[in-house]
Amino acid sequence: MERRRLGYPFSLAGARGQLRDFRRFHSMDGAGSTTRHSRDRGEDRYVVPVLAAPRRGRAERFARALHGRHPVLVFLAAALAGLAVLAALSIGLGLLVTHVLVQTAGIGSADDGFVRDLAQHRTGFETDASAVGSMVGGAPVLPILVGLIAIVCAIKRYWRVAAFAVFVLALESATYRITTLAAPRDRPHVHRLEGLPADASYPSGHTAASIAVYAGLVLLITSRIRTTWVRVAAWALAVAIPAFVAMSRMYRGMHHPLDVAGGAVIGIGAIVVLVFACRAAGAASLLRSEPSARRVAPSGARSDRGTVTAA
Repeated sequence: MERRRLGYPFSLAGARGQLRDFRRFHSMDGAGSTTRHSRDRGEDRYVVPVLAAPRRGRAERFARALHGRHPVLVFLAAALAGLAVLAALSIGLGLLVTHVLVQTAGIGSADDGFVRDLAQHRTGFETDASAVGSMVGGAPVLPILVGLIAIVCAIKRYWRVAAFAVFVLALESATYRITTLAAPRDRPHVHRLEGLPADASYPSGHTAASIAVYAGLVLLITSRIRTTWVRVAAWALAVAIPAFVAMSRMYRGMHHPLDVAGGAVIGIGAIVVLVFACRAAGAASLLRSEPSARRVAPSGARSDRGTVTAA
């Protein structure tokens, strides 16, 4: 009563309520953006920071350009647009390799010579190890791994993580297939240990897939981890596995070094595209929820102030 006569406009409880509303509805940048993502998205209760779209970034602008479309449609649009760009880039590099670089005496002979040297010094142990490397970078290991991750994440409602795992492999595979058709290249002229098509040397699909899946998953995991030695160990593994796969494919006479480089470009590109697509989907979800949030905020604020003045 005394506070009302003296004209105090707020109480301590009202100040706390206003501060809570301010943090909830006006946090826009940096860590605040990540917090807002985790609150507004049920599946991101334990948010993966790298998949949270920066405020006013490219992903949010892409989502705004689609005028409030459903996050799934925004995700698919971003993924398809990324596929078109990545495929065009891969085809361009493939044509550069097959029509320019391999015609250059120094580069072409070195590209072939490296694989010939590997084939001439094969051993039983190394041949068995290369079979393991090929399996780790392809079927059945990668499809099973991706499928299990997607099922677990879907059960836990981590939709964007599940979509990343599935579509990063799918987009890599699609880009690989398109490139082999547009820029065919003969495999190394050595005894090959696998009976795959002879004109599908460029790019290395196993290398691309191993980078897309293993490095992509490590990117998601390490974006939540702050322990330095764990991050270093995880990234060392993410580099070592694709390198092992790439050497195994060349050892088995399936690819040249330039083919492996082309596969690395596709794998890295697939990760970039899927991170962008997941961010755009998250931004679309937030944009669709903003109108209702704005309607709730003023009423909640009035309720707090009304309670204060009635005290």
